[in-house]
Amino acid sequence: MSRLRASALCLLLAGLAGCAAMQGGTTITQRNTTHGPVLGVDDSQATGTYHWKGIPFAAPPVGERRWRAPADPVAWRTLRPATAFAPACVQTGRLYGPGLNNRYDATIGSTLGQTLGSEDCLYLNIWQPAAASSRPRPVIVWVHGGSNITGYAADPVYDGAALARTADAVVVSVQYRLGIFGFLDLDALKTGQADEDSGNFALLDIVKALGFVQSNIAQFGGDPAQVTLMGESAGAVNVYALLASPMLAQREPKLFHRVIALSGGISSAATLPPGSIAGVLPRSVWRQRGQGLLEHSLIADGSAKDEAAAKAAVSSRRPEDWATYLRARSADELLTTVQKRLVPARLSGSNPIPDGHVVATDPIAAIRAGRYVKGPVLAGNTRDETKLFPTLLAIRHSLGGVSGRLIDDAAVFRIAHTYDPEAAPTTRIEDWIPQSLLPTDAPGTGFDARSRELDRIWFGAIRDDVLGALRSQQPQVWHYRFDWDELPVPFDRIFGAAHAFDLPFVFGNFGPSLFANISFTRANRPGREALSTAMMKSVGAFAHHGDPNHPGLGTAWPQWPASLVFDADLQRARLGVK
Repeated sequence: MSRLRASALCLLLAGLAGCAAMQGGTTITQRNTTHGPVLGVDDSQATGTYHWKGIPFAAPPVGERRWRAPADPVAWRTLRPATAFAPACVQTGRLYGPGLNNRYDATIGSTLGQTLGSEDCLYLNIWQPAAASSRPRPVIVWVHGGSNITGYAADPVYDGAALARTADAVVVSVQYRLGIFGFLDLDALKTGQADEDSGNFALLDIVKALGFVQSNIAQFGGDPAQVTLMGESAGAVNVYALLASPMLAQREPKLFHRVIALSGGISSAATLPPGSIAGVLPRSVWRQRGQGLLEHSLIADGSAKDEAAAKAAVSSRRPEDWATYLRARSADELLTTVQKRLVPARLSGSNPIPDGHVVATDPIAAIRAGRYVKGPVLAGNTRDETKLFPTLLAIRHSLGGVSGRLIDDAAVFRIAHTYDPEAAPTTRIEDWIPQSLLPTDAPGTGFDARSRELDRIWFGAIRDDVLGALRSQQPQVWHYRFDWDELPVPFDRIFGAAHAFDLPFVFGNFGPSLFANISFTRANRPGREALSTAMMKSVGAFAHHGDPNHPGLGTAWPQWPASLVFDADLQRARLGVK
């Protein structure tokens, strides 16, 4: 093939960004997968990596495939460009989701509450270090968070290039169905197949992606026998759910071999101290919510005048008729029903459903009994997790009984998106936090104390529960606490080391993103970059060896119940054992 024809082919298939040096008629970023060949991007000059974006790992879950276990995509023979992220999974617009352009931009603020994304969203992305390696590299598979109702792999914080290069690992990010499309327990949808009947479609998507990794990652320089499954928040919940999954506990070969779970847990009320906030709810709750979606859909479209009429209508027809009915509803109609009817009726929410097959009936009990996918575990939390959820201070009198946030999400986005961290402060703490929680450091009643109490009964409780269970079965359990709070005033008090604020450090990405402008300054750059390097190298050490210790820490990281504190001042990282 002539160089001219090769260049023309490269431009046709992938655009300028995808062109790479032709070698023997193929480019350096062409790979063959079990479904067909893909062409990625040679980004070695800018980031030291090659990447492939938007590779399908499952058929689109649309039409009759909505609320089915994921199936293989239709194979292709011609070279497929893998140069751009696929659309986010369909969701209602929120702070932590995409804008109209499937990326972080100003349209996030104008699309809050609107339906965004696509049901055709089961794609993954791969970053491979461009440097030569004498052996296959370990693989890190990333599962994003977002309460299982929002989030997207194209979030700039999750770009895998810096982590792949620093950790010397192949990084994979996956998408999975969200909200009612990812978790729905409804008799009308049952097929007699245990996986589908679980209602845990999102978890089945992640399992499908892990299967793709096992079959194909060697083509991208990865070692399928060294896969670390990593998630944060709801992503960590999903990771723990798969760790304790009866479906996977005895599976050989394993789909993953190590776990990194950040700011999540998998506890039911049965294993938590009284008053704690559980994440695993009884299956009866999920069945009630599934039935609620069907009944409220009938009310929303005028087929029933009220709940009594809807219940009567449901009982008058065959279950398969209602499956057809729901699959015919548009995603926007269904999500509008959730927002306008299920949320007010307290019938909304998405999380693993304890069906006993995909998700253990009691995941913590399963771990304590040794029924889980055994392997090293690295967990992490931020010091001020709950400062990202200040409205929840209103749920109990012991937490103050009032929301800790005076402004709505639209105002939060407007301030965060346009803020100049190098200028004098243009917002005050009194604009954000109610007077009853000020001063923030007031003993017992301030915003700090109320947030710590919420953390104790929520993130602290589920952390201790799952790590205690794991430690009863194996020694290889590590934990970190992220304390970095060198944000400009007043955000150092409003957010501090809030939930998810460790992720830019884990991925090494400090560019434009939701909270970048209120967090990162020229003054705090040296310290935060040093801290980020230490954290990425720990992730890399764990992916390579199943142990996060490395010489750059400057101290030994003991196993749980000790924690390594990741922190930094303006100039340097500050690490210590707690």
